[in-house]
Amino acid sequence: MTILSFLSRASRAYKEYPAYSKLLVLCTLSSGGLLAYSESGPDTGTAGVETDQKLPKKKRVLVLGTGWAGTSFLKHVDATLYDVQVVSPRNYFAFTPLLPSVTCGTVEARSIVEPIRNIVKKRRGEIQFWEAECVKIDAANKKVLCQSNIDNDLLQKGEFFLEYDYLVIALGAQVNTFNTPGVAENCHFLKEIEDAQKIRRSVIDCFETAVLPGVSEDERRRYLHFVIVGGGPTGVEFAAELHDFFDEDLVKLYPTVKDLVKITVIQSGDHILNMFDGRISSFAEQKFKRDGIEVQTGCRVVSVSDKEIKMKVKSKGEVSSMPHGLVVWSTGVGTRPVVRDLMEQIGQANRHVLATDEWLRVKGCEDAYAIGDCATIDQRKIREDISSIFKAADKNNSGTLTVQELRDVIDDIRIRYPQVDLYLQSKHLIDVTDLLKDDQGNDRKEVDIEGFKLALSHADSQMKSLPATAQVAAQQGAYLSRCFNRWQQCEELPEGPRRFTGSGYHQFLPFRYKHFGQFAPLGGEQAAAELPGDWVSVGHSTQWLWYSVYASKQVSWRTRLLVVSDWTRRFIFGRDSSRI
Repeated sequence: MTILSFLSRASRAYKEYPAYSKLLVLCTLSSGGLLAYSESGPDTGTAGVETDQKLPKKKRVLVLGTGWAGTSFLKHVDATLYDVQVVSPRNYFAFTPLLPSVTCGTVEARSIVEPIRNIVKKRRGEIQFWEAECVKIDAANKKVLCQSNIDNDLLQKGEFFLEYDYLVIALGAQVNTFNTPGVAENCHFLKEIEDAQKIRRSVIDCFETAVLPGVSEDERRRYLHFVIVGGGPTGVEFAAELHDFFDEDLVKLYPTVKDLVKITVIQSGDHILNMFDGRISSFAEQKFKRDGIEVQTGCRVVSVSDKEIKMKVKSKGEVSSMPHGLVVWSTGVGTRPVVRDLMEQIGQANRHVLATDEWLRVKGCEDAYAIGDCATIDQRKIREDISSIFKAADKNNSGTLTVQELRDVIDDIRIRYPQVDLYLQSKHLIDVTDLLKDDQGNDRKEVDIEGFKLALSHADSQMKSLPATAQVAAQQGAYLSRCFNRWQQCEELPEGPRRFTGSGYHQFLPFRYKHFGQFAPLGGEQAAAELPGDWVSVGHSTQWLWYSVYASKQVSWRTRLLVVSDWTRRFIFGRDSSRI
């Protein structure tokens, strides 16, 4: 058989079996030369096109953001069912609860980040990722304008549009400065990896500047005065980390200024960690007092300059000032401009944050969902539907509800309106019949609509907004991915509660947040924890519990091992004070 006839047969074989189209055939000729033959790609003829046309086109799901909510969604969504696309200005996921540890070198920055491509490649199906920033959402035309944040002359503006069938907004939030003068120019924030790295360099700069010859003692004190604005978990943990960094490491390297270092926490409320149990707030304040960390409560910052911070004491109404070397601003979050623009498009301009319903669907925006810090759930009040609920429960149209009729609908009520469940728990009501008791506590066999309204009139008082935490965002991402995975199944067999204002049942169960507790590391190998069931734990054992939980919550085994090795290195060698 000649070479030409062999190649002809090979070409026909490749066309019949496109999967082998990249096979390279090397044939050694009698003259010693080498002949290479490769089919460039599968046959793109009519038969292939017809096959593609038979396949149903997947719905495009566009995910904006790779924070806790977006990454949780990507980790759980079945990408074989959808054409999943991701846009984010960062090509990694960061374990943000450990950012305070990065500021002082307890943990290295790269130990708490995982490339997003590593995460999505482990999923079933294909997920496309683009490193770009979403600059505008066109809700009417279902398009998103993106701009690459890569500095490359070849890209020119780097702008491009992406169309979607379903949009998942997980853009997070930005730091809220409350329009305080000088904050944006003179304060450090602690929201991103870059923020933590910048703080780490600035802390070392303050010490290096303070020990330079010719610097006055007043200037040294100013450089070594570190101010944290905000007494929440992030601010408190950073203050504790900074104290440990100085007390365990820097005091040995800068002995001449060890008596000049000062750390101050400014809190507008009456206590730090005021979202925790009062016992934890008290323990934290006492420990900070022992450690020499000054806590000033009831103070509101009015301006910040490069050398001075001014604040107003609420109780006295006086404005005082203090010099500083570094200010970290950690007072809450605000809405990003791109989300604010979307809110104006869909009629939510008067709100402070993007509103969704209990299924995380953006109100006023079709086929759009919002999860994480960028949105809040606008829980429907039961008093708005109380008449419809009564009518649905009153099967015989008698104008009254019996105990059995209420039992038939109470489960759907508790699922659809979670505030009712919280109300029953707060009143220690064990059985649904307790709702029908009169003012004297006597049982009633039936109740009319006015009595029914009175029984549930205070349920809406239990409605609370969810906190902007990683725990909430991660649970929302996992919930939404489950809804997408079960979309077709739940269309045929809905799993949600009955529709009291319409007919049938809701397609999915509404989102329900489950609180697993929260930690507050306080330095000195001590931490505080608020656990489910009103459990409070403080001390050294709680710190080790914090280590185990945070290690187990890492997104991959790679980051888990890196974080544990960083903790081990710190125990043995101390923190690194290099300015890199």
